[in-house]
Parts: sequence; structure tokens; C-alpha cells
Amino acid sequence: MRSHATTRGLERATHRALYYSMGFLPEELDRPLVAIANPQNETMPGHIHLDIIAKAVREGVLAAGGTPVEFGTIGLCDGIAQGNYGMHYPLASRELICDSIECMVNGHSYDALVLVTECDKITPGMLMAAARLNIPTIVVSGGPMSTGWYCGKEVGYTDLIEAQGLVQRGEMTMEQLAEFEQGALPGCGACNIMGTANTMNFLTEALGMCLPGSTALAVSGRRIALAKRTGMKVMELYRKGIRPRDILTEDAFRNAFVVDMAIGGSTNTLLHLPAIANEAGITIDMGMVREIAAHAPNLVRIKPSGLHFPADLDHAGGITALMSQLMEAGLLRDNLTVTSENISSNVKNAGVADKTVIRPMDNPYTTTGGLALLYGNLAPDGAVCKAAGVLPEMLKHRGPARVFNQEEDAVKAIYEGEIQRGDVIVVRYEGPKGGPGMREMLSPTAAIVGMGLSDSVALVTDGRFSGATRGAAIGHVSPEAAAGGTIGLVEEGDAIDIDILSGKLTLEVDEAELARRKTAWTRPPSKAAPGSYLERYSRLVTSAMTGAVFNRE
Repeated sequence: MRSHATTRGLERATHRALYYSMGFLPEELDRPLVAIANPQNETMPGHIHLDIIAKAVREGVLAAGGTPVEFGTIGLCDGIAQGNYGMHYPLASRELICDSIECMVNGHSYDALVLVTECDKITPGMLMAAARLNIPTIVVSGGPMSTGWYCGKEVGYTDLIEAQGLVQRGEMTMEQLAEFEQGALPGCGACNIMGTANTMNFLTEALGMCLPGSTALAVSGRRIALAKRTGMKVMELYRKGIRPRDILTEDAFRNAFVVDMAIGGSTNTLLHLPAIANEAGITIDMGMVREIAAHAPNLVRIKPSGLHFPADLDHAGGITALMSQLMEAGLLRDNLTVTSENISSNVKNAGVADKTVIRPMDNPYTTTGGLALLYGNLAPDGAVCKAAGVLPEMLKHRGPARVFNQEEDAVKAIYEGEIQRGDVIVVRYEGPKGGPGMREMLSPTAAIVGMGLSDSVALVTDGRFSGATRGAAIGHVSPEAAAGGTIGLVEEGDAIDIDILSGKLTLEVDEAELARRKTAWTRPPSKAAPGSYLERYSRLVTSAMTGAVFNRE
């Protein structure tokens, strides 16, 4: 056992005494020490209840003969950081979360690991740690939030965001909005949309790193039982010697992208899956992703892309039922999972209970995936769009550029009526380096929808988008402006041609003129305070299209 480095031998008397001082028994130190990373905090609904989940995990570990040892990690709420200076930090926190877990697990020589998680950057950061540490590990999330209600209608996070535009247009009063706020998010759990939190937790099941049942609601007994079973199962993984890199193979990532396309997940998966793969020693080829997008159908549309909510997906059979359908169609590889069985065994008894929520293979929303990659002279290294959330009339769009060097200026212009129908809003210097931290552009996209412009205005940015975003929003433009990318050379009024169906993003400016602009271009000063974590992050982080991981050279 790894933990024997701290619990066995004459020279470890002080180590054992430190455990005894906390109430551990000698016989407990003879059992495998199972770390439980618990990021419970009071900053967000996704994490407010994780002590309950961690407690159930502890019970499972104890029941299966292990000794649980719990420690905490940080967790930021994208929703509260949204639209303000705080949004520089969530993506940057992913690396901190991964590093902190490495420090705790290796620093104390734990034998196995359970990662309790929920929200946007915490889940990918934890999966990165699992791949890096490569000791028996299993993930359990806190589950999706229940559906909200307002005036007798089912509502959620996205509806509330877009209601702000209704107030701006005089179609809703501030009093009505205040009432809406009270009912849209009814309790604990990952926000009730197909945002990054739910997307990544669902894809954890597709990767094989959590037990089947990733859609079980946060408030359900099934969620607590799943956590208890997780604690028991990690002991089985320990005894069988099954480790994350046995599971996180190239086939596992292929499966995750297939499921991602089927559910029309958050565009942030194009940051996180490559970053997790990087820790597992695997390089994600974006050509593979484009190939999957061209052949994997979009079968599920949860808010903001459709009318359903995560609770509806759970009632329809969840990700397990969806994967059963995809497996039967030959779209998934039969990979090993943390159940210690392969996917085919996990899904063999699952069935779709509601074909309006999980469509059959012969009746998809589209025959291609819910995410699209775009390339062209404006994005030589690529850009990404949630195609499932784009109106049909905006899948192809050409218009004049309206250029902004930060998110706040774009939001102000939209709400003050300065954006005209047909425009292409360009928001730059918001990438991983330039932000720094690659802020989400949810505020401008919500403003576009709220101001009634989603059928005529597109947004292009080197920043990223929330899973709550819908509309013709193209993000992750690479190279980013701060790295000298073409997006930094766009001028007011330049024509931009967007063809999501063909995967093309073109700035209609000739090469000679772009070369002239490039010669005159200088990188603006960093927005980060000298010596701050953001300043260090800016120096180390790589391109969005490589997962915004740290440069290891």
C-alpha cells in the first residue's frame, strides 16, 4: 500500500501519532487510506450540499473495508463570477484544483481517491488530477438541479438570463424579474441547463470515470445511494488494481465526444477533454473531433438549445440510456469503466423511456453533432460553436465587424442600441492569455437574445461561452488576439463570413492588407496585476484549441 510510507515502520511513530491525535485507530491505519476530495462550499448551489454526498461516500468506503480521509479543494461559481472581473478566474482555477489534489494525495501517500465534484471547472480539474496521479480513482458529482417554476411554467437559468433583455426592452418589470429570480433556481445542484457543469458530469459517465446514473437529481435519494455505492466501488478498483489510465484511453475520449455531440454539450468541453487527455498522455486530434461531429447525430436538446431540462433527461433514462442507444448503433467503443466492467455491460439493461427527450437514431435533431469546429483565415487554428443552439437562418451569416477589446464595451453597445441587424460583434483580447483567463461571453450573448437580435447578429470571440449560451456565437478563436492572431487585426466594418455548416470562418480582407496591419500591431499591456496568479497564468497558458493547458517546456 502507498500509505505504508506514512503508517508502517519504526521511523513512522510520529506519523502514526499524528493520525491518533485526530482519533484514528491503529486498525484503521492497517486498511487502505482512501482520500475524499470534497470541494463543498457556500459559494454556489452545486457545492452547498456536497457534504451530504461526501458523507455517503465515507459510509461506502467504510462498508467496503477502507479508511476514508477527507480534504477540501477550492471551487468557483461561474454564475456569480459572470459578467464581472471575477470571470478571469474560473478557467484559471482548473489548474489550481488539479495541482492541489496532486499535492494532497502525493503528499500523504493515499492509496485510492474519490473525487466529489459538481461545477464547471472543478470536474475537469479533478479528472485531470485523476489522470495525473493514476491511483485507483472514481468520481461522483452532486447531480443536476431540479427544474424551476415561474407563473405556472417550467423555467431555468437560461430563461432568467434572457429575461434581463425583456426588462431592458420594457416587456417585463423589475418586480416581475424579482419574482422570476425566486423561482428559476429552486435548490441545490448543477444549474438546470446543459451548461458546462452538467455536460462535464454527464461526459464523466461517457469516459467511464463515474458509475452509471450521472443524471440522478441532486435532491434525490438515488444521488445519495450513488455516492455510497461509489465509496464501495473505489475499494473494488483498489483491490483489482484498476487505475484511471486503464480507463482514460483514446477510445474513452472518442466515446465522450460522441456523447457530447449527441447531447449538444457546452463548447467548454473543447477546452476540458483535451486537457484531461493531456494528463493521460493522449493528444486530442481536432480532426478526430470534426470527423465525430460529421457522423454523430444530435439526439438531445436541453435548455438553452431546446425546451427540455436535465430532469427530463433523467426521467427519459439518462446518459446510460442514451449510451445504450449509441452503443447499439455502433458509435461507441466498448471501453473499460470504473464499474470494472465495460460499457456494454453497464448499458445492457438501459432503455429510453421518453423518445421526445432522447430521440431515436432514425429521428435526430440533426444527423451531425451539436458542436461545430470552424477554420479559416480568422481562425487558422480553429474556433468552436454550439451548432445545436443556432437558429437555422444564422447557420450562414455575413456582416460588418463591430469590434470591441473587452466584453463590457460590447454589452454596453448592445443594450444601448448601437448594434444593428446583420452585424458581427467581435470581442477580442479575452482569450486564455489576453483575458487573462478566457472569460465567458454569456453577458453579450444573453444581451443579443434579450434585445431580439439572435436571428440577425453573430458574435465572434477569442474568449469562450457558457453552456447557457445560444445563438450564432463562435468562440475559442485561435490564435487569440494577445498571441498575435488575426482576430487582433480586425477593423470596424470589415466583412466577416460565417458558415457553420461548412465549418468556415473568413475575414474578407486580402493578405497584403493583413500583413500591413500585422506589422503595425503591438500587444496591449497585460490586464493582470504584476505577481498575481493571473499574471503567472497568462505566461504559462497555451492556446484554447490545445485545451488551455500550461506549457510544459
